[in-house]
Amino acid sequence: MSPKRGDDVPPPPIGSEWRLRFATNDAAKGWGDLCTEAAGNTRRCYEALRNNPLSMSDPDRQHRLRGRLSTGTLGGTQYPQWEYEVTAGGRVRYLIDEPRRTVYLVHASTRHPKDTDS
Repeated sequence: MSPKRGDDVPPPPIGSEWRLRFATNDAAKGWGDLCTEAAGNTRRCYEALRNNPLSMSDPDRQHRLRGRLSTGTLGGTQYPQWEYEVTAGGRVRYLIDEPRRTVYLVHASTRHPKDTDS
């Protein structure tokens, strides 16, 4: 997604930080909704993903998905898929490209995804 006039300017990663990118337009829109609804929690999510998207220190908040959701495909390549709980219902799902130290946000929403209800 190319930046345009009026968009926020994301800081570039420095040192050991990871690059964060939107994989879908829906994820970009959902991220904006999360920023509006829960700015503090969304900022904590941003910092967690920027610093260590593979963290297992708080598995209730940040964890790899299991089963059919454990991987996601982007550009024909499969990546591990993780989820970060921003609020009680709000979630961010992301794919991790370790060699490129890039996190691709594939889903962001103020509502819990329905595909985990079964």
